[in-house]
Amino acid sequence: MVVVHEVDAAGLDELRTPRDDLVRERPGDGSDHFVGDHGPFELWERRLHATSDDGTGRATVTEEISYRAAVGRWRPLFALPLRWAVRHRKVPWWAPPDRLDVRACRILALLACVQVVDGYLGTVITQTIAFASDEFGRSDTAQGVTLAAVRLGIVVALAVVFLADRRGRRNLLVVTAVAATATTAIGALSPGLWFLGGSQLVARGLTTGLGILIGVFAAEELPRGSRAYGVSVLALAAALGAGMAVWVLPVADLDPAAWRIVYLVPLLAIPGLVAVGRRLPESVRFAANVGPGTAPAGSDPGRRRLERRRLLLLAAGAFLLLVFAAPASQFQNDFLKDDRGFSAAGISLFTVLTTTPAGIGVFVAGRLADTRGRRMVGATGLLAGTALVVVGYHASGPAMWTATLFGGLFGSLTVALGVYGPELFSTANRARANGLIVTLGVAGSATGLLLVGALSDHFGAYGPAFLVVGIGPLLAAVLVLRWFPETARVELETLNPGDASPSERPAGPLAP
Repeated sequence: MVVVHEVDAAGLDELRTPRDDLVRERPGDGSDHFVGDHGPFELWERRLHATSDDGTGRATVTEEISYRAAVGRWRPLFALPLRWAVRHRKVPWWAPPDRLDVRACRILALLACVQVVDGYLGTVITQTIAFASDEFGRSDTAQGVTLAAVRLGIVVALAVVFLADRRGRRNLLVVTAVAATATTAIGALSPGLWFLGGSQLVARGLTTGLGILIGVFAAEELPRGSRAYGVSVLALAAALGAGMAVWVLPVADLDPAAWRIVYLVPLLAIPGLVAVGRRLPESVRFAANVGPGTAPAGSDPGRRRLERRRLLLLAAGAFLLLVFAAPASQFQNDFLKDDRGFSAAGISLFTVLTTTPAGIGVFVAGRLADTRGRRMVGATGLLAGTALVVVGYHASGPAMWTATLFGGLFGSLTVALGVYGPELFSTANRARANGLIVTLGVAGSATGLLLVGALSDHFGAYGPAFLVVGIGPLLAAVLVLRWFPETARVELETLNPGDASPSERPAGPLAP
């Protein structure tokens, strides 16, 4: 990039001052030469060529900037906004509150790639269960039982996260991602709803374990003021993956059995997952606390009691939220198809148009959670999001579209609560604690699915059923406001006394 400036003496002095915005510079070789010292760039070099005009006291300065952002395959997405930020010497609104270094930026980019796949895998049963039930001639209650049974795959997820606390994050993450993709594809061979549920039990267990590992990995690598930001970025990546499943869904209109194609598409991602595995390092905090050459984790009774209290608190919150959120998501396609007469293409259009704006809420929630605190942002999402989604299940026409859109927008603010799990537990117990929290959340999901499935068959409509389960998130909001701690901008080692801080963060970039 070449930028020409017409400046006075003060402006020239400013240009000759090392930058400290999106990147921090240090002097390079010779005058008017600067190189990157800290920031999300694999390459950063800036040179100035000044020509003075003695007649006016002004100078013409040609600024040459060479840079390459450490965002991997996401580079085209950031090309134009990053160019603007570099040219104007600004920290852009979309940047993390704490500046990322090369390692953190690249790891977040790699994890986001895996999260896209995880998001797709996590939504295939949601998007296709109504069409599979039609092919196999099953009722709403059968759908609810199948979706609830799939949640038993949490046993598989627990095995994954328990191993991750002993063997490390990296290897388990890659193996789990590939295994989840392959197991999901088996669902395309289903001769009945029982087989689809059984294959998804294993696949969703692996997918759930994968999601936990991604969140733990990110929390252990990101700076203290950008952990919630990282969670929001990963949530957007997951939403992109889920959206891809929605894009593929219209094939279900082609034939009663065409929904099976949705299960085969993720096989295309396996080469990319293997490539990500080659580039990821082991988590820096796992290496400092659990890896070879480290002291065993402490067994202080006070520390164990603290972690048990935190576990119960977060698990209760997850249960109460998911007793509503899981059926609200899982039964939406059936509600649109049977109660509102939508086709597969119509469902895809509705889902894309009403959920895409929620990305704004996810991003805003991440930034606000890091800069203003987690509790109020999360509680607002719980209360407003639940109320609007319930209205959407009672409404039709424009009112249904509007309520669902804003319900998703406000509900996305609950992403601010997603960072608590990785934050409130020691490195040696972080993955398994999050697995146990998810287990209680899955129990809430299964409870909600069974209740809504049975109540919707009883009442002949989904609206009254969601009025009942909507009590859950309201109670969760009380827990958050009354008992959740505030963790914004606090180091993990401060939140978890006894953990060793990484003595020296690896400075060099990862393998490109």
